[in-house]
Amino acid sequence: MLNDQYWSERYEKSQTGWDLGGVSPALKDYFDQLTDKSLAILIPGCGNAYEALYLLENGFSNITLIDISEVLVRNLSVKLHDYIAVGKCRVIHQNFFEHAGQYDLIVEQTFFCAIDPSLRGEYVKKMPELLVPQGRLVGLLFDRAFEGGPPFGGSKEEYITLFDPYFTLKTIEKCYNSIPPRAGFEVFINFLSK
Repeated sequence: MLNDQYWSERYEKSQTGWDLGGVSPALKDYFDQLTDKSLAILIPGCGNAYEALYLLENGFSNITLIDISEVLVRNLSVKLHDYIAVGKCRVIHQNFFEHAGQYDLIVEQTFFCAIDPSLRGEYVKKMPELLVPQGRLVGLLFDRAFEGGPPFGGSKEEYITLFDPYFTLKTIEKCYNSIPPRAGFEVFINFLSK
């Protein structure tokens, strides 16, 4: 089962093959276009939170991180202590599906592919609940299949069918600036909650 114990063990043993070691180029480019630094931003399944650190270092002041791994949340609480202390960042140890809040932007970076595919329907229903009207879900989804999992793959067509009832699909296209190992295997999404 993909629970706290599973993910905490992965972090404790440094079995984090999905970890890029920094903010993904596609998300960095998107963040660099944002002018409102007060946006309420949620990063679920935040991993090592490179995206959050990049945002915080660039003046954003309302970042919420959620992860199911207690080990990871403890590590992030130390890593991001200075931002947490001044109220610019919150790090929450929680199952995403139990979270409540309202956000302008939710950043998708390897969370969708980490949850069991049987939960994808719940994911697409939960996201609009957490977004303000016309809030955005922005990020990257894998456009390929995987054996076993996690990660769990998918296709652009599958995502369109899944997300269309809940979002206006502003952008869903091949990512042109993926990191080399993922080149050609990611789609960039920018969806508006309906």
